[in-house]
Amino acid sequence: MDPNPLPSRFLQLKREIISMTTGEHLISAWGDLLQEVAKRTDEIIQQGHDSIPQVNFSDLDALSSEQIDAIKRRGSVVIRGVVDSTEAAQWKSDLVEFINNNPHSPGFPEGDKQFFHLYWTPSQVRARVHPNVLKANAWLNKLYHFKSGKGADGVDLSVPLVYADRFRIRHPGVQWDAFPPHVDGGTIERWEDRNLRRCFQDILAGNWRAHDPYELEHRLDARSSLYGRPDQASVFRTFQGWLALSETAPTQGTLKVFPDVVISNAYIMLRPFFRPVVPLDDPTILDPKNWELDTSTPDFPGIIPWNTGFIGPRPTPELHPHLRLDKTMTSVPKVYPGDMVFWHCDVVHSVEQEHTGANDSAVIYIPAMPQTPQNLAYVQRQAEAFLTGLNPPDFGQSMEGVTYVGLAVESDIKEPAGRLAMGLPIQVA
Repeated sequence: MDPNPLPSRFLQLKREIISMTTGEHLISAWGDLLQEVAKRTDEIIQQGHDSIPQVNFSDLDALSSEQIDAIKRRGSVVIRGVVDSTEAAQWKSDLVEFINNNPHSPGFPEGDKQFFHLYWTPSQVRARVHPNVLKANAWLNKLYHFKSGKGADGVDLSVPLVYADRFRIRHPGVQWDAFPPHVDGGTIERWEDRNLRRCFQDILAGNWRAHDPYELEHRLDARSSLYGRPDQASVFRTFQGWLALSETAPTQGTLKVFPDVVISNAYIMLRPFFRPVVPLDDPTILDPKNWELDTSTPDFPGIIPWNTGFIGPRPTPELHPHLRLDKTMTSVPKVYPGDMVFWHCDVVHSVEQEHTGANDSAVIYIPAMPQTPQNLAYVQRQAEAFLTGLNPPDFGQSMEGVTYVGLAVESDIKEPAGRLAMGLPIQVA
């Protein structure tokens, strides 16, 4: 019996979605998808790190259509040289100094903190509003489009906004188990929220090959946080990302991704509607003939009840065997201070459990977020938190009475583009 059963109402949700097409159509789509998954996973395993595109920041405006198509299909990219390496390395040194001056800074693991729940250190603020970082974010935002070509009121993909997140300074030799393969930007909401569900409507209608993970229309009003769980983003981030502050290579505690956003979206979204007719450890589990339509359980594999809400999707080799995650989760290539790594908001990603290197692996989390009405409203609330030194709205409340020495202040942000991105008024000379 499932130790974490989902509410029975999700059976009705599942049946409601199936009723929008036909069971036969879904079964046909599932069989077609599994054949394509088998082919793509073979290619990913063969290509290894080469399956993740790498480009230079200075070349962003001159990339070929083939390079852009590869980035969009893989859903991930390493952008080299976004920030000068010396400046990025200095930001890391400043973070270490901040932590030393504020030993009460919250983080984990307890007793040897390496992932810090801090948002307004000078290094983080300077990195987010750096002109090159903002340009890279805008470039990524503009990979999205409106299928109709008409756009929408209040949306400007050329205006990047800041989403304040945390940072890590990971030490060698310490095992992390906190970040297994998962997808952010909505858990059960991907099926439950009607607007977010529409982002995947082609998949759920049995036409997965028509799915466009860069179509904007329904993402603008999608609710990715129905249950108010802390650390669940309520905004629309086109890409999640981080800025490297140190050299970090594969096996040194870096990011891993499943480098095909169309395939993983299609598989994860359709998986709840099918169940195996053989045990999960049966050697024939990958055979499409050993799966049948599931219209009798509320199961959404990979969605896990958590407090008053849910976490996930967390695909696993057992529950999502066709993705072959033990072989296809691919470490990003070696990065250097000033490089940035981005992955599409739907990409399956994880963090390596082991750090076999000799030095710290340090990054500041900086996603790409465009100007939309929903995002702008959040940034304005976030700006209030910044001005008062409190945690951003999507994150847990700041500990009452806790203060920090040396936080960034408004006067640190002088450039108009940076102030706009932070939701601050533009100063007039």
